[in-house]
Amino acid sequence: MTGRIVIDLFTTLDGVAQGPGGVDEDTSGGFRFSGWQAGHPSSGMGETVSKGMQQLDALLLGRRTYDIFAGYWPHHTEGPSGEIGRLFDRVPKYVASRDADITLDWQNSHRVGGDLAVEIAELRARHREVHVIGSVDLVHSLLAEGLFDELTLWVYPILLGTGKKVFDDGAMPSVLQLLEPPVADDSGVMLLRYGRTDRQPEVGTFED
Repeated sequence: MTGRIVIDLFTTLDGVAQGPGGVDEDTSGGFRFSGWQAGHPSSGMGETVSKGMQQLDALLLGRRTYDIFAGYWPHHTEGPSGEIGRLFDRVPKYVASRDADITLDWQNSHRVGGDLAVEIAELRARHREVHVIGSVDLVHSLLAEGLFDELTLWVYPILLGTGKKVFDDGAMPSVLQLLEPPVADDSGVMLLRYGRTDRQPEVGTFED
């Protein structure tokens, strides 16, 4: 059985996925809206996120996201609210980094930093479902090489006009398949799940 690579992202309506969770999460490039998600609480977001995490058996993270997770989740594993923390603490964590000397103190953490396509194939062979959470720069690489199976977006009704976007100019041209009808909560946050296909965009002209 070949495992799946699932990308999970919080994004604004104009596609910005940079620094959603905290004011110090990602201010690179002078980004001044880090923490934008906290200003727009979603009543149904927590439940859908927890449901989406139930199948994962490994994480693939960029270095910045790994550092944020390693500083938070190991300390939030108690009680009913610690379900995600216990899951993240338990499963293997793979960190995409070119730095061969990085220190990964969080238990069961491993560096991947060579040939991304080869290493993704190895992860598929080793795991049932690998989730990529946040990690926008890594996501750009996965989208550029078509190295994913599902793209899950929680889209917030916010326009920022600046910041790192889900799709940059390097994304591989492709047609995605909507896997289920979009779901929205009463705050206007919409859940979109897309599957990757081998179809290429077609061009033409509308004629009478």
